[in-house]
Amino acid sequence: MKGNCTVILAAGDGVRMKSSKPKVLAEVLFKPMIDWVIDCALDCGFDESDICVVTGHGRELLNGHLPSGVQTVVQEERLGTGHAVMRAQPFIEANSYSNVLVLNGDSPMVDGETLKLAFEYHMRSGNAATVISANVENPTGYGRIKRNSDGIFEKIVEEKDADENEKNITEVNSGAYWFGCRALLVALDKLKTDAKYRLNAAKEYYLTDAVEILKSMGQRAATFNSKNSDAVLGANDRLQLMRLNEKARMRVLEAHMKNGVSVPFADGVIIGPDVVIGADTEILPGTTIKGKTVIGRGCVVGSNSCIESCVIGDEAVITSSHCSEAEISAGAAVGPFARIRPGTKIDSGARIGNFVEVKNSSIGEGTKISHLSYIGDSDIGTGVNIGSGCATVNYSGKEKFRTVIEDGAFIGCDTSLVAPVKVGENAYTAAGSTITEDVPANSLAVARERQVNKKDWVKSKKPYRK
Repeated sequence: MKGNCTVILAAGDGVRMKSSKPKVLAEVLFKPMIDWVIDCALDCGFDESDICVVTGHGRELLNGHLPSGVQTVVQEERLGTGHAVMRAQPFIEANSYSNVLVLNGDSPMVDGETLKLAFEYHMRSGNAATVISANVENPTGYGRIKRNSDGIFEKIVEEKDADENEKNITEVNSGAYWFGCRALLVALDKLKTDAKYRLNAAKEYYLTDAVEILKSMGQRAATFNSKNSDAVLGANDRLQLMRLNEKARMRVLEAHMKNGVSVPFADGVIIGPDVVIGADTEILPGTTIKGKTVIGRGCVVGSNSCIESCVIGDEAVITSSHCSEAEISAGAAVGPFARIRPGTKIDSGARIGNFVEVKNSSIGEGTKISHLSYIGDSDIGTGVNIGSGCATVNYSGKEKFRTVIEDGAFIGCDTSLVAPVKVGENAYTAAGSTITEDVPANSLAVARERQVNKKDWVKSKKPYRK
């Protein structure tokens, strides 16, 4: 897309969302709508510097969220889509672009393939403007594509200005357009200076009128009908946002299943758009996978697991667990009811069992932490066994310290390891110990009171007992 640019309209305040955030930051599958649109533009081949976002309400939040290379302009008054594109005129003029793609920042279902095909048609046909349209079952709320008796594109009629016959039209404007830059700039100047273009019901500058202006000047304007009818979908309130999420959820699940991922039941399975999953992996009900997660081949994930921004190797098993920003290697097993926190690396064949929490730690190959333990800020070697109820005591109240457990060590049940401390290779700790000093290799550490049995104590004291 060298020599071309895209302008993304993102100034809407989203009053009906009842949110303090800009509408385009509302999330679809855990990803803000504006991110979907920017990723689509990048997928089309635009550089970040060739993307201009028109901001308005909550622009401080939005500016802090956008990629660093993306340009921004401000639309202080919301006077329509045409006015929004006017705010981007200096950006278009300064860079001498040939063509501009205009997108809505709250249309996350628009896809790169449609935009590329529309651009090819735009160039091949010599259009000054190409409107991307789609046919939908319910056109309410969308601008209608009006054609003459020969089926030739005539104009776009906004919902507020449509008569009853026009409201029955099911081909609608997606809100995405390709324009020749010079033609668009001429049309915007005319839109700005000719008062008749604000005689619509909303008293706004419609970008759709720029298309009509170009046609009246003898320039060629046409439509490109997208096979993706979801390209038009947006969300103005929370109910529409929920429906958009469900539509996107099923689209993502279907794409994974076509690639060989098994989802036996879709109930409660939510997978983000940036997740990568290998073939023959099975995702069970109630599972959420989001962020930049990558899952290998032949894994089993679920039920009721939550995976966020993790890398999971082939044939790993995650059962009813929460894993975040961790690396879980091939053949490892996690859960049920485990929590794997950021900074954790679990090597091949390791097992993290029920009610175990691991944070910012490396767990060696074949190591087992099977029950009811907390492992934080630790480096644990290969073939280590950690018994039930163990904890690395890593926080002094001011600082956090690391625990080191070397290969082959055996940590007895209910051991507390007070960091900083090291347990040497093949060393043992006795159950119930509180380890405050390093344990040498091949040694046994016992750090507990010796048991004392008081004979006949019950008979002499006669404690209360029913």
